[in-house]
Amino acid sequence: MRTIMVMYDTLCRNFLSPYGNTWVQTPNFQRLAEKSVTFDTNYVCSLPCMPARRDLHNGRVNFLQRDWGPLEPYDDSMPEILKNHGIYSCLISDHYHYWEDGGCTYHNRYSSWISHRGQEGDFCRGTKEVVEYITGLGSRITDPRTAGEVPKVQDAANRRFCQSEREMPQAETFADGLAFIKENRNNDNWFLQIETFDPHEPFFTQKEWKDKYPELAGYTGSKTDWPAYDPVRENETAEDIGYVRRLYAALVSMCDSYLGKVLDAMDEYDLWKDTMLIVNTDHGFLLGEHDWWGKSIMPAYEEISHTPLFIYDPVSRIQDRRRTQLTSAIDIPATILDFHGLEIPEDMQGHSLLPVIRENQKVRDTALFGFHASHVAITDGRYTYFRAPLYTQESNCYEYTLMPTRMRRPYSVETLRSAVLADPLPNSKGCPVLKTKSEICYVSPVNFGTRLFDVSVDPMQKKPVEDDDVEAGLSDILYSEMERAGAQPEQFVRLGLERTNTPEGIAELRKKEDLSQTPAFIPNVRWTQEAKNAWRAIQRMLPPEATEAVGKMLPAIRAGHEDSPVTYGNITGVLKRMLPPETQPQLLYYLTLVARAY
Repeated sequence: MRTIMVMYDTLCRNFLSPYGNTWVQTPNFQRLAEKSVTFDTNYVCSLPCMPARRDLHNGRVNFLQRDWGPLEPYDDSMPEILKNHGIYSCLISDHYHYWEDGGCTYHNRYSSWISHRGQEGDFCRGTKEVVEYITGLGSRITDPRTAGEVPKVQDAANRRFCQSEREMPQAETFADGLAFIKENRNNDNWFLQIETFDPHEPFFTQKEWKDKYPELAGYTGSKTDWPAYDPVRENETAEDIGYVRRLYAALVSMCDSYLGKVLDAMDEYDLWKDTMLIVNTDHGFLLGEHDWWGKSIMPAYEEISHTPLFIYDPVSRIQDRRRTQLTSAIDIPATILDFHGLEIPEDMQGHSLLPVIRENQKVRDTALFGFHASHVAITDGRYTYFRAPLYTQESNCYEYTLMPTRMRRPYSVETLRSAVLADPLPNSKGCPVLKTKSEICYVSPVNFGTRLFDVSVDPMQKKPVEDDDVEAGLSDILYSEMERAGAQPEQFVRLGLERTNTPEGIAELRKKEDLSQTPAFIPNVRWTQEAKNAWRAIQRMLPPEATEAVGKMLPAIRAGHEDSPVTYGNITGVLKRMLPPETQPQLLYYLTLVARAY
């Protein structure tokens, strides 16, 4: 038995024809759907990139224990288990996060690996422009305001080496993947992971693919192929949003073409008789939906969390079928091990999907997902429930690790000085672990609040459901699933989550949370959520005397509207009166970012 897994980064299901898209050109994804089982209700688990890959190795919920980071010494690893049982495992990838501090333990779990450099801001080429820019920054390289521009300078340099399609990292990755397939087409017992960073932003591709979307040629606006993780701004038009979506679509069409080459190889070498094919992704992306660009800041809406999944099983040889059962990213490693006849480790929480494929069986009732230190979400396939932290408990969040690194750097010395050695986790195989304070996102999940959606009737999640009975039931399930996932006690306190939740308790908690967030210096007046968010941001951004001055001016600007709630516009109105014109744009932009809610 052999397995090929083709993995994309940031592949949105709503851009694929098998999931109903009619304008993005993806004939090979359609061809794949006709050859395999298409999963209609597949969800992410841990987000974003490297947390999702840890899920694919150890098959368990990881985001409740730590943020972005390497595999832990105590983690089970699906490709390593294969390797240790005489099944050759190979990773061929251009996903450059594997080669950073926060991904450095993944690739050596495979029998072999090949890396292709040059995606996004991969620091792989010291061109004249890069060296001049970075040396020109000097010590300012550590300032986030300047350091954030360095990857874009590096990306511009990397593109110089991608003047033709064959030079692009995705093309090189698939070329090596196809070479492995050809070389080993008559060998048994191997697992090949062909993984590309595309269609992750920036949405850079060649003219051939852009020409498939003629609307791109006439665009005269200011948007680029690298959208920032920002709210959609007031001056951004439908044309701007459409332009970025078509750039993304062009890159998706390129991904579709290389998928076609794998399908061609399956045909040519008659691999359908004994080779499992899995095509998946780590997460999606917001391209203007919910008035946002990107991911990581906002809740993991459907566009981010509800992902495509296709599996061909050579035992049942079921083709051109759909499965509506709920599935999760953590089910994939269990499926691969089961297919190869290996025992699934006790610490893996995922379920093999072979019964879903072969007998149309249900294997799970719910799926847990989210970003560390943000909302904790659960879905039963109909309802999706985003539970936000309480305002007073937001910072009550910790990471547990024996690999203290972030994305591109180790934990700071200051963080490590405050670390304590905690008792073993349920999955740390008896090893005590470091416990450190979590880094909190600059846009608080409190801004968005707890929300419940019925995606069966509201798939775009535009109309939150207010049903205390449903919320209480999902809260009970959330508690049980978090406990099963090994969440530590403070996670339940942080969310205000009880073991048993009643509709009355849900309603009372909502009232208390609203009261705790509402500033008291204007008594008996309601505040909109965005006004509350803006006020909290002002308290963080401005010195106490300036904050006090804003508070004193608020009643004056509301004169004649005392019976109306305090709004975001009231607060920005005060700032526009108080601040010099030259300082207003930057502060108001940041305030828009950190105050945005639904």
